[in-house]
Amino acid sequence: MLGKNIKIVQERLKKAAAKRGVPAASINLVAVTKTVPVAVIRQANALGLKTFGENRLQEALPKVAALPPAIEWHFIGHLQTNKVKNVLPAFKLIHSLDSMRLAKRIQREGEKIDKTVNVLLQVNIGLEESKFGFHPQEVEDALGELAGYSKLKVMGLMAIAPFRDDPEEVRPYFRRLYSLFKKIDIPGISLKHLSMGMSNDFEVAIEEGANMVRLGSVIFGERS
Repeated sequence: MLGKNIKIVQERLKKAAAKRGVPAASINLVAVTKTVPVAVIRQANALGLKTFGENRLQEALPKVAALPPAIEWHFIGHLQTNKVKNVLPAFKLIHSLDSMRLAKRIQREGEKIDKTVNVLLQVNIGLEESKFGFHPQEVEDALGELAGYSKLKVMGLMAIAPFRDDPEEVRPYFRRLYSLFKKIDIPGISLKHLSMGMSNDFEVAIEEGANMVRLGSVIFGERS
């Protein structure tokens, strides 16, 4: 079943990329492994998935330790400042830089271990009170300040669109974030990744410019 799910997802991703006019290889697939056992992640890795995302540090660290070091781990959940020092050694990319307070802590911990930390700036594209992140109008000022951080490297933007049963209803949010992503021109900032789109809306996200999608249930099944 896992192998079949992965093939279906890859085909859907390929079609969405073709509709956008970009190669499927340009879309980074992050397999979200919240509650997924180590054995299943190992199988998914053997079936060709290379990048995995976790959003809870306590659950993630035993998995990182148990699985091959060649796996690329991304931290995709809300990151509390007191967890930063434990996140930095284990993850290649943090998707959820959602405040300047967190940025300052990442900079400080990066200095301690002499590591440049790759992050995505989280944008609250739907202006939802229940979600973290910078408001769209705050992004350029935040990036201008972050350009001066020596141990923090902003690699792109990330957003979680409002949930809708019909993914077409969130297309304008993705389009808005892509527009913001493309227009940013700040010395010292080079944006590479646009992480938007999850299991229920990733095709629309790709069509609107995403080059990184975070997929869990369409690969591993619904979670309890």
